[in-house]
Amino acid sequence: MKLYSYFRSSAAYRVRIALNLKELEHDIVPVNLLKSEQRGEPYLSKNPQGLLPAIETEQGVLSQSLAILEWLDEIAPQAPLVSGDAWEKAQIRALAYAIAVDIHPINNLRVLKYLTAELNVSDEQKTKWYQDWIVTGFDSLEDQLGEGPFCFGSAPTLADICLIPQVFNALRFKVDMDRYPKIMAVYEHCNTLRAFADAAPQQQVDAT
Repeated sequence: MKLYSYFRSSAAYRVRIALNLKELEHDIVPVNLLKSEQRGEPYLSKNPQGLLPAIETEQGVLSQSLAILEWLDEIAPQAPLVSGDAWEKAQIRALAYAIAVDIHPINNLRVLKYLTAELNVSDEQKTKWYQDWIVTGFDSLEDQLGEGPFCFGSAPTLADICLIPQVFNALRFKVDMDRYPKIMAVYEHCNTLRAFADAAPQQQVDAT
């Protein structure tokens, strides 16, 4: 299978982690978001949404990171991303969605570009925008985490897969992460695992 990815795309980062955890063979096809390659051919013919990531298989092309992660969990049950009883599964999804649905969308690249290009927001104001929304989201996430090495239980789940890319971005935008010791403990532990370390932006073929 092929994963269309950009090294700093949080959504693509999630899928890279999952593919590594499940030890699924795949090729990375870089799509440069800064050059708007996702809005041109040949990518647009594969994913008319013009967003990353997308995964191409013999069955076709699937977009949207959460849909891809759910599909991967169904076709490759090893290293399950959502496990436990119904309540435990719901808790995992709730935390993952808090990141992927609430925090990430208002801070992704196309929103940041719009703030700059259309609203003439300065770099300083853009950074403050990013930091404020991260803090709003992370304040509640910190309260939800326990003392374990992962968000839930003794193995990485969908929640960790969504959290780690968001923490990477928070650090990049100089959010004060000292106020989130539980989040940082999960981040640091996950990055000791090869599946996470190999998926990190700086390890990608298109990293700059």
